[in-house]
Amino acid sequence: MALLLRALAIVSLIVAFTAGAAQPAAASHAWSTYHWGRTANPFTLGLGSNVTGDWVGHLSTTSANWSVSSVLDTVVVAGGTTGRKCRPTSGRVEVCNAKYGSNGWLGLAQIWLSNGHIVQGLAKMNDTYFTLDRYNNPNEKQHVMCQEVGHTFGLGHTSEDGSSQNTCMDYFSNTGVNAGSTLSTAPNAHDYEQLELIYAHLDSTTTVGSLSAAAGFGADDGNNWGRLVASTARSSTYVRDVSPGKRIVTHVTWAR
Repeated sequence: MALLLRALAIVSLIVAFTAGAAQPAAASHAWSTYHWGRTANPFTLGLGSNVTGDWVGHLSTTSANWSVSSVLDTVVVAGGTTGRKCRPTSGRVEVCNAKYGSNGWLGLAQIWLSNGHIVQGLAKMNDTYFTLDRYNNPNEKQHVMCQEVGHTFGLGHTSEDGSSQNTCMDYFSNTGVNAGSTLSTAPNAHDYEQLELIYAHLDSTTTVGSLSAAAGFGADDGNNWGRLVASTARSSTYVRDVSPGKRIVTHVTWAR
């Protein structure tokens, strides 16, 4: 009987180990170690609305979808800039749309970092491309809006090969033959898991809602992207060091 019990115990351990190994990998798409400073979870981050037309609805949906997170709530607030200028406001994210020109980019996210903490952010949608038939559909607009705002929380991409991971943080195209698809228009469980990992620890000070968090950056609106640090066919990342401990990071989503 003792030998039988020992054999059963060994089999149970093997089964448990195999079952654990078969579990999906934990989320791993943080954008470096970038995060907002805060002293408690969940925290509430303002999304300044500088958008027009149907972008208003896309921003409202984006805010509601990201607020499903257990560590982060977002609230749409009155914009502090204009769509064309789209300058940042300390302590929150400004969201803008405008015809920024045929410059190659469809969407853009920028974060200002002070000693590793995000102190302000921008999410911009380029209507020069979104007025074209290739991009002018609600799913593509929701995908890009959700992704650019997601970057300002410290999230990276789940995939850049064009396949759908059923999250707005992938690079699936909702254009052309996929125009009727509703894939990749909202965060998924792995995005919320990644946010929990990013914001697992608390900070001694907060940059959320702080009017002085971005002190030392001057009046620069962030259009000088600085040096290229990463690039694929679909996206590029730039870094500009402003002063010791202060830098601006720009993520560009290129039009296809």
